[in-house]
Amino acid sequence: MNPNAIVQTPWYRHPWPWILMAGPATAVVAGFATMYIAFTHADPLVVDQYYKEGLAINRVLERDHEALLRGYRATVVLNEGRTLVRVQLAGAMLPEVLRLHFIHPTKSGLDREFSVRQIQPGLYQGAAQLAQAMRWGVELEDAQRQWRLTGTWDQADDSFVLEPRS
Repeated sequence: MNPNAIVQTPWYRHPWPWILMAGPATAVVAGFATMYIAFTHADPLVVDQYYKEGLAINRVLERDHEALLRGYRATVVLNEGRTLVRVQLAGAMLPEVLRLHFIHPTKSGLDREFSVRQIQPGLYQGAAQLAQAMRWGVELEDAQRQWRLTGTWDQADDSFVLEPRS
């Protein structure tokens, strides 16, 4: 054997082919990961039936108008642990039970709905359990969904006011 002879190593023993293949391989893996996420986590914010949703918006606006006609206004108070909610409702024809819906701005899985019962005329109380979020959309309505009050709640506040949209 000649001492000046160069020993040939196979291609897979050199680092450069692996470095050059790493970029395309990473792109393929990222593509499959993106495809998996897209198929398993559908976007609940997209509506397929635009016309029906448009008609439903008109019914929702009618509920806002009904709350305005009845003169409803509510103050919602949550205790420090966010386990008890009280609603002070002012207006005509106060129902026995109210539906209070906390709507998370981005994750519909965190939305919560609570029933609050009248404990005194105009004062309602019920149990609550909310996930941590900086801001919530809030709807208050009667059990028959004839009217509604809407607003937002910033978690830094213990109380907030809900009023009908005009």
